[in-house]
Amino acid sequence: MAKERKIFVCQSCGATSGKWAGQCEACNEWNSIVEEKDISHPTGLGKGSSNRNKGHIISLNDLEGEDAPPPRLISNIGEFDRACGGGLVPGSAILIGGDPGIGKSTILLQAVGKLASNNIKTVYISGEESISQVRMRAKRLGLHKSPVRLGAETNLRDILTTLDKEAGLQVVVIDSIQTMYADTVDSAPGTVTQVRTCAQELIRYAKRKNVCIFLVGHVTKDGQIAGPRVLEHMVDTVLYFEGDRGHQFRILRAVKNRFGGTDEIGVFEMSDLGLQEVPNPSALFIGNRSGDISGSAIFAGMEGSRPMLVEIQALVAPSSLGQPRRAVVGWDNGRLAMIIAVLDARCGLGLGAYDIYLNVAGGLRITEPAADIAVAAALISSLSDRPIPEETILFGEISLSGEIRPVSQAGARLKESAKLGFIQAYLPANIKHKGKDMKFNELDQISKLVDLIAQDAL
Repeated sequence: MAKERKIFVCQSCGATSGKWAGQCEACNEWNSIVEEKDISHPTGLGKGSSNRNKGHIISLNDLEGEDAPPPRLISNIGEFDRACGGGLVPGSAILIGGDPGIGKSTILLQAVGKLASNNIKTVYISGEESISQVRMRAKRLGLHKSPVRLGAETNLRDILTTLDKEAGLQVVVIDSIQTMYADTVDSAPGTVTQVRTCAQELIRYAKRKNVCIFLVGHVTKDGQIAGPRVLEHMVDTVLYFEGDRGHQFRILRAVKNRFGGTDEIGVFEMSDLGLQEVPNPSALFIGNRSGDISGSAIFAGMEGSRPMLVEIQALVAPSSLGQPRRAVVGWDNGRLAMIIAVLDARCGLGLGAYDIYLNVAGGLRITEPAADIAVAAALISSLSDRPIPEETILFGEISLSGEIRPVSQAGARLKESAKLGFIQAYLPANIKHKGKDMKFNELDQISKLVDLIAQDAL
């Protein structure tokens, strides 16, 4: 007979302990430990056990096989399919997270509506809204005639029983995993144990029935998906919906994908009719830019396999404080501190005494070091009040010694820039495959960037 005992589980990181504490020792979160029941089932595999040889022998296979992979399911929403790696893989589990109101339920309802219109059988299970509320949103999006099957339930046993009886099912949406509960677990919905158990059973169903399943996940105040971290390891794909409510743009970013590239993004624009895909985000992010304003630089970046141009804005102002302000939106704060230190030490600009504000236009978040030159150029331009020429793009990594290092996929960056009408580039030296459509200013030291901005502005 199973032995029941009490355990204490951190609702932030999933760590367990034998007694309650005010602070979790694993993640240092306060008041996150909750008492739960744990049932330990004897395995019978210990030393001297008579049951240790009672297991079933599994079949082992070679890596090479004759079975052709099933075709991907295409939603015909290009940006959504791109973020998913080119379409949905049957039998895969996809976790999508994002801030409240960012558009997770909207994009999934649009996706399953398109899939259902292409004769792909889909089921949408909502644990947060009633059937009538989902229908209201579908009508606003113009999807009320799509043959999507709707359900409103939170009991995992009832959901799996219903799905098992749906013949030919191909796509399932669970909105959201934190509202589901398994009646075999004695804890409240949303707790670490419930989330882990429900996700495990749903993923097992997806693999067994070869059904693609979406799990909507809530996020914490730090922007991480709520629940145990193991949840992201269990699924095949993790998508984050990013965006600032002050902007109409939304970014669907793949941070994990077993069937495609990571860091692929899909760009959407929020409108009255839902999320509209943006097939050419570079033109949109730099479309309203004025070329005669200092502190603005165009960065030619890469998001997964897609080249993307984005505007980086900087404001350098005298500070009256003992410790000058540093405000960064869309870039790494620590990386900005490093660039400021290099400009002070190698070029003598004295930026440490100024308030500095840095912003990536459009609500996009940049993570690659190739943006170093664009950030440095925007800072230099704002400090000297000399605008960078409008038709200029920049990319390259800055080292602590002030050297400019080459970055990957320079050819794709330059090709995208030339297509959008840019005629000049500041880039690292010794870059191959530059083409002949642009003027290239090769840099090997950060001091040359200061001289070029002063020269081009005259």
